[in-house]
Amino acid sequence: MALNTTNLAILFADISGSTRLYEVLGDVAARAKVASCLKLLTSVVERHDGTVIKTIGDEVMCTFPSAEAAVIAACEMHEIIEDEITEQTAQGPISLAIRVGLHYGSAILEAGDVFGDAVNVAARMGSMAKAAQIITSQSTIDELPPILRANSRLIDRAPVKGKKETMDIYEILWQHEDVTRMSTAVVNAAQETTTSMRFSYRGTEVLLNVERTIVVIGRSKTADVAVDEALASRQHVKIEQRRGKFFIIDQSTNGTYVKMGKTEAFLRREEMPLSGNGQISLGRPFAEKPTEVVEFKTES
Repeated sequence: MALNTTNLAILFADISGSTRLYEVLGDVAARAKVASCLKLLTSVVERHDGTVIKTIGDEVMCTFPSAEAAVIAACEMHEIIEDEITEQTAQGPISLAIRVGLHYGSAILEAGDVFGDAVNVAARMGSMAKAAQIITSQSTIDELPPILRANSRLIDRAPVKGKKETMDIYEILWQHEDVTRMSTAVVNAAQETTTSMRFSYRGTEVLLNVERTIVVIGRSKTADVAVDEALASRQHVKIEQRRGKFFIIDQSTNGTYVKMGKTEAFLRREEMPLSGNGQISLGRPFAEKPTEVVEFKTES
């Protein structure tokens, strides 16, 4: 029988800090916390059309149909662990983190498992990652759309077991602090001072004004406006009120699309002023006619 060979992204996510957790909490409680972490990682994999191949101790191995899906999932894995996996102990809070390595290439699918050189390379990427890092290969970067490729940086050129030549090693930047925000002059920053701005989405309304100066919009259930959009980051954008003016700050992986009248803007780790009425789409261009859109309206 012919083997099923296909191109896919292979991802390894390993929990960092679990040893300390076992020392402080004991085996039973620590194992429960690790299991909770693995469950969250599995939910991210499934949400992005991935497949969990196996879990090995504190590590999960999974595959994705595309490099883009794998990278988006990897960023979300870090975000969800950062948000939700913290254990309060007598010695203070202990936070878990993960290390992620991934590679896109040809692999063999057989009996629910995956084999081949691509698996070995992905495992090597995982072994090179530090806590809160995403490490990947040149072949992965080559498959990414420009917006994700721009969030990567070459960090090393290293030998990989089984390879005659060295490989270019990249890090995917997922944390908000990794990219400097810049002002985008789409709207005149000298707009008239207004009192408040209302944000609406599927029956949820939040008012931004002098009493509430920050609103967070994203896919996280803890966001002020939680949006059911697969391309959205957990805390995708932040809108701030500064001296009667309003500014939207993108802090996402996939960027933010803003429509104000006939003006449309795209932000990626940038900020711009908001005024009047308009719409915000998290990660999905208006040309694709997104259904999960946040409406905003200036109120005097």
